[in-house]
Amino acid sequence: MSIDEKRNKLVNSLKLIADPMERLAYVIGKGKKAEALEEQLKIDQFKIEGCVSNLWIVPEFKDTKCFYKCDADAAITKGVATLLCDFYSGFSPEDILTVEPSFLAEAGVSQHLSPNRSNGLANAGNFMMQFAESCQAAKE
Repeated sequence: MSIDEKRNKLVNSLKLIADPMERLAYVIGKGKKAEALEEQLKIDQFKIEGCVSNLWIVPEFKDTKCFYKCDADAAITKGVATLLCDFYSGFSPEDILTVEPSFLAEAGVSQHLSPNRSNGLANAGNFMMQFAESCQAAKE
């Protein structure tokens, strides 16, 4: 599946959940089901600034693809970060750089976040994009 197909599938799936609170509950559920990071990975190098809660995103580049894992101490933060990590993982840096994380607004996710959580989401997306850019530059 291409990254554009995956994006459309995710957006359409989330749009099927008409009630915003149910959609938020779905996102929180994704975070609760996600595997926790090992404590030794919860370090400043992976901590996303600008978020009310603690959020860590651990990037990895292997076999020409980017992979992301995350953890947070707030359920909504972990849920949204998990959506992004699951979405971008397994794609090349070039593919990742074609889809901005703002697509979650189209899916009806980011509109119901507090300004601080929205800021944290933007910073998480920027972190993932910057990692993809650095991986792309290293390949050249």
